[in-house]
Amino acid sequence: MNNGEIDFNQIMSKAQILRNQLGAVRDQVVKDIYQQAQEIAGKVVRGQNLKRDLDQKIDNVVTSKIFGFPLMIALLGLVFWLTISGANVPSEMIANVLFGFQDKLTELFRWAGAPAWLHGVLVLGMYRGLAWVVSVMLPPMAIFFPLFTFLEDLGYLPRVAFNLDKFFKKAGAHGKQVLTMCMGFGCNAAGIIACRIIESPRERMIAILTNNFVPCNGRFPTLIAMAAVFMGAFVSGYNSFAASGLVAVVVVLGVLITLSVSWLLSKTLLKGIPSTFTLELPPYRIPKVGSLLIRSVLDRTLFVLMRAVVVAAPAGAITWILANIHIGDLSIIGYLAGWLQGFGQLLGLDGFIILAFLLGLPANEIVVPILMMCYMSQGAMLELDSIDALRRLLINNGWTWLTALNMILFSLLHFPCATTLLTIRKETQSVKWTLLAALIPTGVAVLVCFLIAQIARALGLV
Repeated sequence: MNNGEIDFNQIMSKAQILRNQLGAVRDQVVKDIYQQAQEIAGKVVRGQNLKRDLDQKIDNVVTSKIFGFPLMIALLGLVFWLTISGANVPSEMIANVLFGFQDKLTELFRWAGAPAWLHGVLVLGMYRGLAWVVSVMLPPMAIFFPLFTFLEDLGYLPRVAFNLDKFFKKAGAHGKQVLTMCMGFGCNAAGIIACRIIESPRERMIAILTNNFVPCNGRFPTLIAMAAVFMGAFVSGYNSFAASGLVAVVVVLGVLITLSVSWLLSKTLLKGIPSTFTLELPPYRIPKVGSLLIRSVLDRTLFVLMRAVVVAAPAGAITWILANIHIGDLSIIGYLAGWLQGFGQLLGLDGFIILAFLLGLPANEIVVPILMMCYMSQGAMLELDSIDALRRLLINNGWTWLTALNMILFSLLHFPCATTLLTIRKETQSVKWTLLAALIPTGVAVLVCFLIAQIARALGLV
């Protein structure tokens, strides 16, 4: 290098060192301020010392390096176990009532002399799709969302963010991405909007592009139902603990993939240095039952269920029409699934599963009902009045443990729903980033399922 030339890499290296030093100084200053404030408060405030000391003792365990992560996983597994164990009986009861009413509707249509195609569209397509959505989704959501809201109101979720903050910094992302990720557990679209709290445009974009890797309201019932169905079908000695453990592992995998893709983006498309921020842990508090029920039942359970119902009704009708319009000896759904069959087999799935995900773009909640309609349109005449019936239907259509596992993984990782994509378009004002937000998770889903399928086949496990 000549004396008059500037070593750009050296300048950037020094700039990065300076930023890291400034970040360390900032963290130390904030820490000193909080310690001093705590000392002053301890001298002048009376009556709260016992509670503050108890909170501190709990935090010493909840946020510790030894117990923090095992406790997170254990609580996650407990929530899923309670959800899976508690949902079986009410799910079957609701299904019996709804499908019993379907028989009454059929009798009514026959009495009125309605044409067969109208009965098919309205009852076998629209109503049956709604019955599946309600019976399969309502019981798990009615249990899971109150439990999740309880942990949120208790003050535990900020501790989860505290535990994960350092990993996001190492991934080149902003620590606040943990908070947006937690919002994504409720709804990915809400998680995208929550990314506004990240000041850095680069880090905000990383959070937006990776928010879909945590399962939302619409995918949790699918994951829970699939775990209950397929662990029982393909794993000996099955129990609800095994199914809940599988769902917990899947969620942890989603977090790990979020970190991995965030790191990759920070090294390629969105290079930069992570910012620092201070996360204040709120005090623990006993949740109010009324507020908890309103938020979990009205704002989450019924909101998600109604959205699924609104989308599932026309989707059920369209799916029935496509399944009953034949070209030659094959229905339109049969042709579409046949075109996708080769691609589906490469991923350890089949053409009907890929088609269900494509038709389920408006809402993740309707993927499984659409899949069931597709299978039953092929001659598997079975009333899905229980989880066991659903299990038998899938096994009769050639499902193996590999199909079950990759169905769960693809559901976790695939493209966002239409609502989330529209939210990304609105937040980024860019078609390019919206397409990337769809292509990145889809690419990851395809790659993961492809690798697992090929490895399983190479080892002769299927």
